Amino acid sequence: MRVRRSHPPGARHRAHRSRAVAASPRRAVRATPGPSPRSALLSALAFGIGFLPQLFGSLLLGSLADRLPPRALIAGGYALECAAALLLALVRMPIAASLGLVALVALATPVFGGASSRLVAQWLKGDAYVLGRSLNNIASSGAQLFGLALGGAVVALLGPQRALAVSAALYLGCALAIRIRLPRLEPGEFGGTSGGARGGGGAVLASLRGAGLLLRGHPVRRLMLAQWLPPTFVAGAEGLIVAYAGGHHFAPGWYAVLMGCLPVGILVGDLLVGRLLRPPARERMVVPLIALTGLPLVGFVTEPGAGVSSCLLLLCGFGLAYGLGLQRPFLDALPQDGRGQAFGLLGSGSMTLQGVGPACFGTVAAGIGTGGAIALAGGAAVLTAGWILTWHAPTGS
Repeated sequence: MRVRRSHPPGARHRAHRSRAVAASPRRAVRATPGPSPRSALLSALAFGIGFLPQLFGSLLLGSLADRLPPRALIAGGYALECAAALLLALVRMPIAASLGLVALVALATPVFGGASSRLVAQWLKGDAYVLGRSLNNIASSGAQLFGLALGGAVVALLGPQRALAVSAALYLGCALAIRIRLPRLEPGEFGGTSGGARGGGGAVLASLRGAGLLLRGHPVRRLMLAQWLPPTFVAGAEGLIVAYAGGHHFAPGWYAVLMGCLPVGILVGDLLVGRLLRPPARERMVVPLIALTGLPLVGFVTEPGAGVSSCLLLLCGFGLAYGLGLQRPFLDALPQDGRGQAFGLLGSGSMTLQGVGPACFGTVAAGIGTGGAIALAGGAAVLTAGWILTWHAPTGS
């Protein structure tokens, strides 16, 4: 936070981003009632439709994060979210059209996200960058918890359409704040490339070429996988929590407690690991923290009660702080003129896999039960820790 005065763009963007986390149109779309036999399917589609298209957006448009000024991209991203929420609030359209609109916004999300992450990396140097990422994770986890509680109350009080109008107003406020307070930076100032500097050609060809170069690079590829796989397995387990609680006849109040344990653990883990550990220690703790992410989930094979399940999920969330130990090696491995696309690809790949994870482990749960499927997800995370342990250096640097 003390870096704010000397490096205002990164701090300002993180502040505005944390305000907007709760405003996503997907939340109110999921709350829109449909025919009861289809409600579960529609809810799942509304949830996943905001994630899956991001990978295609990153592959086809990701180079724009390095080619265009960040202020225009970030403000434009919030403005696009505002327009989508406003359309959903004011225009009665078929469910397929509503989902298509959300998918269209998701297609462009990696460009805006890549530009903002690149800007933070440009302004925050050394360990300040890792601490800035930690602060961003803390703000996002807190905003998610706040948004889930407040968003549900707003939908219950105002209804989905009016709640979407509130969402639109919040996104408009963020777009205006970024447009007014973030300085206009030219490519030379924020480290990007102008026009066709990255090999020439249009945005799509440049994006495909850039993604290929990133994924063919061994250090970048394995560091991306290390940041993708454990959250995917945790998301698969998280998607089974409600079913696990229902199958074990937990009291209704425990559902919300169990769902909140992971983000609380993430918040505490990022706070303590980012604040108390020095950079070398954070990087040495990558493997132990990934193991801490998976081992509590393995404990679900014993079918624990509500209290023990809550403790296990808190520990699992705490272990996800391992990502802080990979931030510097990942940034160091990226080409200077491809950082925006790399950050967009990292985020979109993570979102896509976290959308696929619950479906995969939900299918497994149909055969072996929810407790066994959650334990299997934990075992996969532990195997990931073992794979990283085989690297020549603990963090791949």
